Amino acid sequence: MSEEIKKNNYSADSIQALEGMEHVRMRPSMYIGDVGVRGLHHLVYEVVDNSIDEAMGGHCDTIGVAINEDGSVTVEDNGRGIPVDLHKKEGVSALEVVMTKIGAGGKFDKDSYKVSGGLHGVGVSVVNALSVHMKSTVFRDGKIYEQEYERGKAIYPVKQVGETEKRGTRQTFYPDDTIFTQTIEFSYDTLSARMRELSFLNKGITITFTDKREVDEKGEFKVEVFHSDEGLKEYIRYLDGNREPIISHVISMDHEKGEIPVEVALIYNTSYTENIFSYVNNINTHEGGTHLQGFRSGLTRTLKKYADASGMLDKLKFEIAGDDFREGLTAIISVKVAEPQFEGQTKTKLGNREVVSPVSQAVGEMLENYLEENPNDARIIIQKVILAAQARHAAKKAREMVQRKTVMGGGGLPGKLSDCSEQDPARCEVYLVEGDSAGGTAKQGRDRAFQAILPLRGKILNVEKAMHHKVFENEEIRNIFTALGVTVGTAEDSKALNLEKLRYHKVIIMCDADVDGSHISTLILTFFFRFMKELIEEGHVYIAAPPLYLVKKGNKKEYAWNDVQRDQANERMGGSAAIQRYKGLGEMNAEQLWETTMDPNFRTLRQVTIDSLAEADRVFSMLMGDEVPPRREFIEKNAVYANIDA
Repeated sequence: MSEEIKKNNYSADSIQALEGMEHVRMRPSMYIGDVGVRGLHHLVYEVVDNSIDEAMGGHCDTIGVAINEDGSVTVEDNGRGIPVDLHKKEGVSALEVVMTKIGAGGKFDKDSYKVSGGLHGVGVSVVNALSVHMKSTVFRDGKIYEQEYERGKAIYPVKQVGETEKRGTRQTFYPDDTIFTQTIEFSYDTLSARMRELSFLNKGITITFTDKREVDEKGEFKVEVFHSDEGLKEYIRYLDGNREPIISHVISMDHEKGEIPVEVALIYNTSYTENIFSYVNNINTHEGGTHLQGFRSGLTRTLKKYADASGMLDKLKFEIAGDDFREGLTAIISVKVAEPQFEGQTKTKLGNREVVSPVSQAVGEMLENYLEENPNDARIIIQKVILAAQARHAAKKAREMVQRKTVMGGGGLPGKLSDCSEQDPARCEVYLVEGDSAGGTAKQGRDRAFQAILPLRGKILNVEKAMHHKVFENEEIRNIFTALGVTVGTAEDSKALNLEKLRYHKVIIMCDADVDGSHISTLILTFFFRFMKELIEEGHVYIAAPPLYLVKKGNKKEYAWNDVQRDQANERMGGSAAIQRYKGLGEMNAEQLWETTMDPNFRTLRQVTIDSLAEADRVFSMLMGDEVPPRREFIEKNAVYANIDA
């Protein structure tokens, strides 16, 4: 059988069953990370990844994703359709093997898939196991086949139910609420961001995303269509749409190097931040890895060589560092690897050593060509690098001043900090409170054993528009660093945050429930995202949720966090209750602040998480950057949902 025939002979023999599914329902977190909001959405990603794999193999160009009226999700593609013929080893249809056996899938057959994303064959069966009900419909060879399942077990054998000219696979699943006890409600924004990302990473395919839970005034569902002809070049323009570029074009390349498909796009802007996003087989490798190492190596080597040859570095009194070449850089690296090896705590760090050299060479060649053909842009980039080097030296001195003031340095804690008596960081929490007035109330109302209070004076510096040394020179920001006990800069990475000496495992932002309070919260979150991202990624950052109203009648009182709760409380009290609107934290007394916002038994804390680094970067640059129109458009669109928590 020829190689071409083998490649396209996607049949039951292509499906290999590796092991059973006994532990999936017992230990779901081993397969999808957790059973919270992230794990829930991961179910959708796994099903979509199967369709994307068909697209990467050239067999599919259209994918539909829908959140249905009942909360279930349907994913349909126009690929080859999962094989339905008899699987010789298992004695049942190949479709049933794929859906009910963990580790069964065409992804383990190199003749069927060259590269694939997702969990490499365990995805759809795990989704099935963690769903109360799932239905597979296959359009293949002019016929329609279907099979249904309950909690991973087939209800009936695969059966033919009709004829069709279509081809592809449709999967509909409803998550099991006994597994996902926190919520089984899918977020439109979270899924929309991932579908947009996938369309950029796989140019030429069309993904239609529909939410059938809401109908507009015309009786139509909410629908978005994602399609990209230019791939990462368009992705860069989307991510950097709120920043001012300093060069005329997006620098990009897309070709195979050493049998590894490499796609790269980058641009330089006027910001002082470095934003590099890396992907392997469509998986966001936010911990980086060998492909990121290759990118940085190629970028630094090529720019350094050009800068030295230009003579622009001759008057510089110190060496240029790798960080300097990446200030104001937004870049995306996407590679396709046949057998990726992942490392790191969350398995999102690529470990394949053979990837370093091809990526480094590809980036080097791309940059060399661009610099030669665009000498004006080349000069602007090198000037940016020189300014970054000068600012880095200034920032280093400012950082050293911060670190001398930390507890490690013996400089003591900030004078405004009211510390707690507990010494175990895992049991300690610190409230970053807006203003001295609210800070005073919080100090009176807190539990001194484990709760610390750090009042912040006014609005902290907008770090999105500030040079790094200005950030470290800011008193309020220095106080935050000093109070938390963390330091910036390691031998490997001058911008890395060291959390070993973190003094509180809960860092809680507590601001007024008004526009000013939301702005201050966003400023603090922007600072954490740009300078303490590890703090967010490790799950240490929270936002307190103070009530908006006190509803009181006689001896009865209820707190309300929104207008609906206020009206319901008023109705319970007969409709004639006194309603107090809290304009700020300072209007509460210490007892009220404790029982509503600080008591661990009754308070509501929202943990800040990052679903997508790229989307979070785009939102922060838009909210806190210089461009007004996109910020106004975002606020108008999201005015009802005014809480921004990454």
